[in-house]
Amino acid sequence: MSLRKVLLGAVCVAASCAPALAAGSEGWYVGLEAGANWVDDWASVATPRGGTAGAAEASFDTGWAALGSVGYAFAGNWRGELELGFRENDLSATTPGALLWDEGRLRELSAMANVLYDLDLTDRIFLSVGAGAGADRAEITDRRAGALYSQEGWNVAYQGIAGLNFAVGGRTTAFVNYRYLRVGNPEFDMRQQYAGTTAALQPYGIDGDDFAKHSVTAGLRYALNPPRPAIAEMAPPVAPPPMEPAAPARQFIVFFGFNKYNLTSAGQRVVAEAVRVVKETGTATLLITGHTDTMGSPDYNQNLSMRRANAVKSELVRQGISAAAISATGKGELELLVQTNDNVKEPQNRRATIDIN
Repeated sequence: MSLRKVLLGAVCVAASCAPALAAGSEGWYVGLEAGANWVDDWASVATPRGGTAGAAEASFDTGWAALGSVGYAFAGNWRGELELGFRENDLSATTPGALLWDEGRLRELSAMANVLYDLDLTDRIFLSVGAGAGADRAEITDRRAGALYSQEGWNVAYQGIAGLNFAVGGRTTAFVNYRYLRVGNPEFDMRQQYAGTTAALQPYGIDGDDFAKHSVTAGLRYALNPPRPAIAEMAPPVAPPPMEPAAPARQFIVFFGFNKYNLTSAGQRVVAEAVRVVKETGTATLLITGHTDTMGSPDYNQNLSMRRANAVKSELVRQGISAAAISATGKGELELLVQTNDNVKEPQNRRATIDIN
């Protein structure tokens, strides 16, 4: 079985049997992808041993690429990963002359370290942008002459990445990626000349410009951290008995953006209304409680909820309330206003309450 079939088959198996990484999920993940690969025309100089150097430009057919990655998704939509890739392209033409035969083949192995950022479009769809650096090693097989040329070592490589992602379920993300990979100044030496070649063909080395490659791939990422148990549905609240006309509001709610703890202009107006009530009623104490949605880890959400509570407290103090009259606490994702499963972005759960006692 060819290497191409093994790699492509692994991607297909992952696509069919992986459980249902969503945007914002935190923890380790693995990924597999495969697709098409293009190599820009390549200018090179070939030097036979004891001969005269000759220049040529090589063109390549559309080939294929397969890549695997292991990474970690951080809170705040950042990801870091290690990527291993294989690419193969046939040589379509060489001009001028036959310094590389028309029946050549280019194969490359790359190892890259990438940093990416996910940009949310919806709760399930997000864009990824990133860059990576690492190394690339290539071989050129001259199939007509029966010779193999390979690089002396690994060459420095760098790449840019853009992708469109769709969260299939709690742990799996399907995606399409584009990569621009550039390899600096590759040099090849003849490593093997097979039996049956003519005596006139002398071993030679090839020194070329940078390799520039474009890959479009599709694949899956799978989060290794298990999802937390689903939150049980709560019974609907019992309607309260008729009451006296409501007194002035004694609780105020300040909402926050995703993964944010700074007050918006709307949040500042809510705090200002709470300050007005405090001053009118002569209230002695206030309790500020911060909350989050279920995106991110419990520890991270606990810290974020505390930051939100302290942000509201600071605004109350700025508007004239004594700090000694204010207590602040954080509940993380423990007391949801809207009950959701884990890793769900719910705007109404990203809040801090002001209780006036």
